[in-house]
Amino acid sequence: MATLAHDTPPAPAGLRTASGLGFALLSAFAFGLSGALARPLLDAGWSSGAAVLVRVALGALIVVPFGLRALRGRWDLLVRNAGMIGVYGVLAVAGAQFCYFSAVQYMQVGPALLIEYTAPAAVVVWLWLVHGQRPRPVTLAGAAVAAFGLVLVLDLLSGADVSMTGVLWALGAMVGAAAYFLMSADDSTGLPPLSLAAGGLVVGGLVLALLGAVGLLPMDANTRSVEYAGTTAAWWVPLIGLGLVTAAVAYTSGIAAIRRLGSRLASFVALTEVLAAIAWAWLLLDELPRAVQMLGGLLILLGVVGVKLGEREMTRPEPTPA
Repeated sequence: MATLAHDTPPAPAGLRTASGLGFALLSAFAFGLSGALARPLLDAGWSSGAAVLVRVALGALIVVPFGLRALRGRWDLLVRNAGMIGVYGVLAVAGAQFCYFSAVQYMQVGPALLIEYTAPAAVVVWLWLVHGQRPRPVTLAGAAVAAFGLVLVLDLLSGADVSMTGVLWALGAMVGAAAYFLMSADDSTGLPPLSLAAGGLVVGGLVLALLGAVGLLPMDANTRSVEYAGTTAAWWVPLIGLGLVTAAVAYTSGIAAIRRLGSRLASFVALTEVLAAIAWAWLLLDELPRAVQMLGGLLILLGVVGVKLGEREMTRPEPTPA
């Protein structure tokens, strides 16, 4: 992953962007696997809270040793950034997961995903209002094209049953996703990406466990076998995949991507997670995407290209007179 030691020579811009896009796509496909892996578990009687807790907890167990090693004895970084790690774990890990699964209890998955994936727009607005990074017209156009692509991918034009309670929970998930992109992009703390991911997963796991302990998050689990595309698997197989791939790999590669691309571009590249989710559902659950969804995927990619062009031509704020 990325090394944040200040004495390390910076990589060439082209190589940094290319590696960032690679990490971003890896993260998107890792995150996108979670739904297809978890669906048979939920159908077998697992609660979403139990599945998410195991996912985050296993991810923490895998990443923590690497996160500690990445510190190279600089324990003061943990002390100085304890507050940021705590907020990251609460918002970007536990908050986003808890709010999203709460949303799908009241509304269809498609609308909930669409609302959560307005996070890139929130990132653009935040950077504009707080940091003065005004988006170019090509950035706004790319965002609009990607948003319409999401509508097609999620097949919302046929109509969907939307609950106001579900919308509010989905907006909470959007806030968590936006916090993930914005906080992961901050490399001024000196905290290595692996260390941030490890700390966030630990805090997120503790928060989810607390929510389960007080009864806010149901924790139902069993040892029934699960089925993927006609193949039977033991109950622990998807859990390992959730912890190793959709938590450990997804968060660490995602942070590495955001450090290279910036929060704005990385958040739009992350829209490919929806495409990944559809592809994984096709392979593991025999859910074949429709032609309109494939068209939507193409529009998402075009939108990402537009945002990238806007990144290159981004208008910087005028210096403030003394």
